[in-house]
Amino acid sequence: MTTFNKYGLTYYSIMEEPDDVLNKFFQDATREELIGWLSWNDRNGVYNDEDHQNEFGCLMTKEDGIDNMKNQILPNRVVPEQS
Repeated sequence: MTTFNKYGLTYYSIMEEPDDVLNKFFQDATREELIGWLSWNDRNGVYNDEDHQNEFGCLMTKEDGIDNMKNQILPNRVVPEQS
């Protein structure tokens, strides 16, 4: 079971989740899941191991993946108001 499935999320729906759900997701997600989402969301990005190693001389860490994902989600996020 993926972390997306665990939280009932899709690549699209995660962008609308509140901070508490995002933080739980980031805690549980694997580095590979983060890279998968980043690669899907930004096809021109340098996220997979081979490309990242060639471009930056290292592999992307899970923490780097979380930071990248937050930078892509948070500025554009529309969170529905809760009543």
